[in-house]
Amino acid sequence: MSHSFPYKIKAIKVSQPFGDFFITSLPANLLLEVTYPDPLRIIGQFDKEGIYPMAGIQRKDSLKRLSEIGKFIDSVEAVFPTPVILAANYNRDGYVEENPDLRWKVSKLDDGTFEIEIPTQAQLASIVDGQHRLLAFSRAEQSERKEMELACSIFFDLPNPYQAYLFATVNFNQRKVSKSLAFELYGFDTEEESPEAWTPDKTAVFLCRKLNTDSASPFYHRVIVSAQEDKLLFSDGENPSWRVSTATVVEGILRLFSRAPKDDRALMFKKTLSDGRSRTELSDDGTPLRNLFLQTNDLVIYEIIKNYFLAVQEVFWANATGRSYIIKTVGIQALFEILRDLAKEALEKKIVKKDFFKERIASASAIDFSDNFFQASGQGRVRIRNAIKRAANLIADVDLPENDREQYLRFLNTERH
Repeated sequence: MSHSFPYKIKAIKVSQPFGDFFITSLPANLLLEVTYPDPLRIIGQFDKEGIYPMAGIQRKDSLKRLSEIGKFIDSVEAVFPTPVILAANYNRDGYVEENPDLRWKVSKLDDGTFEIEIPTQAQLASIVDGQHRLLAFSRAEQSERKEMELACSIFFDLPNPYQAYLFATVNFNQRKVSKSLAFELYGFDTEEESPEAWTPDKTAVFLCRKLNTDSASPFYHRVIVSAQEDKLLFSDGENPSWRVSTATVVEGILRLFSRAPKDDRALMFKKTLSDGRSRTELSDDGTPLRNLFLQTNDLVIYEIIKNYFLAVQEVFWANATGRSYIIKTVGIQALFEILRDLAKEALEKKIVKKDFFKERIASASAIDFSDNFFQASGQGRVRIRNAIKRAANLIADVDLPENDREQYLRFLNTERH
């Protein structure tokens, strides 16, 4: 049976300390279309402690196990009561999928339940746990069994290190797994190794946590481990103060010092911790804070991010209403993109104080980001970014999209040159 898209299914929201997720059931053959596994891969030799470097999230597929489960699926006793765990909206490159036409969506219904929409066949859900269970359906001889529904727990926009932590947590309780190996592999527990050995995504998660827990940070208590679709998942009643997902902040930080985090991680994991795994194995990729990252200068990276957003807080957030897109996901994404330009300039001038960033963006303070021109979409993010960049003289009028130029100039109160 083939499935038509968009595919919609009702779901129940579950809130736990780790974050929110959604429980539903999906046909196995649909899951085989729209999900992908990221199996563990050994990429080095055992060291004296029995630890070996690996890449990926799940265990490598066992052909024997797949065959055994496939036979079980064909049996009259086939049953899988435990859920397959999925992380929606992360692509194979390790980044959040930003195309709204491809992203899985969730919306709240009048009866208090939720509806999940899978818009296309694009593989945009990583299998965090249950890959053998699911992949075995491709080995089932009875074709109708592939239509069997499987329970699913779906997390939205869950960053890779959190996916790995979730996998490790689930499997610690099911079978013997070396905790030191899991945390070394997945890069979640930053206290288990020196900062020099942190991968870019681990560093980004660490800095995100610090932004969320530092009382002097403009993101203090505003970062949640939940879906990027905060406008759909959280009503004003549930969240009186605006917040932003971990995925959005980690993604923004990560792009400051890594163009290809998965490639960086794979390269670093060619060495174990005991063999001297280090960021210095990586080369400069042209991102603005790459050299600081390679030098393990995380404190300076943090100060740059914090000081920039302190300036953002004073210039944009202080007077922003709940309708303003500058405090929505698209606004935070655009602001991180602006930082990529200003961070380079700040380092060249050797000035990373809040006042420097405030002076550079102050000319955009009068822009009304609650206007419908700045919509909650990828296009809206681009418009917010362009408006601020034009006001800050990072681009000229001629660099603005011609079709929207008059709109931009209306907000910027400038004249066409």
